[in-house]
Amino acid sequence: MKEFEIAFKIGRPIPEEDLRAAAARALGVKPEKVGRTVIVKRSIDARQDPLYRYRVQAFREGEQYVPYTVAPYQDVHDATPVIVIGAGPAGMFAALKLLQRGLKPIILERGKDVERRKADMARLSTEGILNPDSNYCYGEGGAGAFSDGKLYTRSSKRGDIREVLHQLVAFGASEDILIDAHPHIGTDRLPEIVKNIRRCIEEHGGEYHFDSRVTDIVPGFTVFCGEKEYKASNVILATGHSARDIYEIFEAKGWALEAKGFALGVRVEHPQWMINQIRYHGKYQPEMPTAEYSFVQQVEDRGVFSFCMCPGGILVPSSTEDGTVVLNGMSNAARNSKWANAGVVVQIEPGDQPQEYSGPFALMDYQRDIERAMYNWCREHGAKHPFTAPAQRMKDFCRGIVSKDLPKTSYHPGTLSAPLHELLPEHVSMRLRRALPQVDRQMKGFYTNDALLLGTESRTSSPVRLPRNPETLEHVDVPGLYPCGEGAGYAGGIVSSALDGINCAEKI
Repeated sequence: MKEFEIAFKIGRPIPEEDLRAAAARALGVKPEKVGRTVIVKRSIDARQDPLYRYRVQAFREGEQYVPYTVAPYQDVHDATPVIVIGAGPAGMFAALKLLQRGLKPIILERGKDVERRKADMARLSTEGILNPDSNYCYGEGGAGAFSDGKLYTRSSKRGDIREVLHQLVAFGASEDILIDAHPHIGTDRLPEIVKNIRRCIEEHGGEYHFDSRVTDIVPGFTVFCGEKEYKASNVILATGHSARDIYEIFEAKGWALEAKGFALGVRVEHPQWMINQIRYHGKYQPEMPTAEYSFVQQVEDRGVFSFCMCPGGILVPSSTEDGTVVLNGMSNAARNSKWANAGVVVQIEPGDQPQEYSGPFALMDYQRDIERAMYNWCREHGAKHPFTAPAQRMKDFCRGIVSKDLPKTSYHPGTLSAPLHELLPEHVSMRLRRALPQVDRQMKGFYTNDALLLGTESRTSSPVRLPRNPETLEHVDVPGLYPCGEGAGYAGGIVSSALDGINCAEKI
């Protein structure tokens, strides 16, 4: 087998004879001696004329090709139970791994199933009614179920990414995710995939319990959800980055936890046509994929970077508590809205917060107070919707000028012209104001007053970590309890969370 690269124009199917000829050259044989070609990666090269670049494996005639296969799921109706707290990516993939290993997952999810969850999210956007247990963060599928469904990760050392991607395909995702350099599924397709995973787990003997917010964990283990209790010898804790009440349970019991860095900033929204023209250097055509971007800047020893970029997406209210304003982005599979949005955030480390914030909840409390400040400013200045976002045009923000008017936005609860440059902490505002003009050197036209900044993007990752033994992955104070995924401070996205869930299940 030999690997080689070949490029073709975007929108043009790969000619079979060209692919076979390239494979023959790579193998040093005649085209008729090529047995099989397998595309393993596809990426976009827009440096000149936009192209798809393919990495291809070529096999000689008679040479064996062994495709990747997913291990079978076992019947676990009568097997040893393992409690899994949380039905996001970490919890779901931990449960699937438990099925493969012959253990029975009992999944406790504070929110609703993915279908009922949609109604709560609609009420949040249109009426401003927040269900604190069922929203854009909580419920079946976790925060990732209503995002862009981005599946790329830089954390390949965590495990075999193929295990996650191939299972997602088996449950309904497009096979394109197996080869795309930046794979995504889309908000419109993820709910059905999440339901298919649930059906698989239940058919093999696993259990789901929705509307089951954990109120206590007793070593041994008995897990309480109000008056209901569940028993098992092992617990996987996969609650996501916003389950602040779980951290409070740990503090009350004296179990170790610690402040952890996160990132804070704004959502930035451009017209999508503008990003298309910037990224394709004015050569964008309708058959080309909707353009995305990413960047990293350094400003006074802190990273300023784009996060969770949603091409052709919309902005959504992602608060989990009343009296706060938090934004996130999401995209359908087609990525066909008029807007592009991304978090643009500044890295916050323990010690960056004011002195009045201390202890393991220092950054969590700091995060919450900033979210409240955004809410309070809007309410004090006449906002009608409870989750109205304070907003400012990009150049106005960098110049310290309140915008006289605001462009149209995809954010349904609406915006209010505000001094975001003052509402954000000074050390965050300063770094953003310095970084945004610099991005224009990489992407000419990015720095524009046609772009809108909205506050706040604060749920980039957990501001608390639950320390665990690096060998066993158990919590350092509680044997048999496995803190997992984003909520425990060990992951930062769908795939890395899924891999962490798999690893915890393997340890059990």
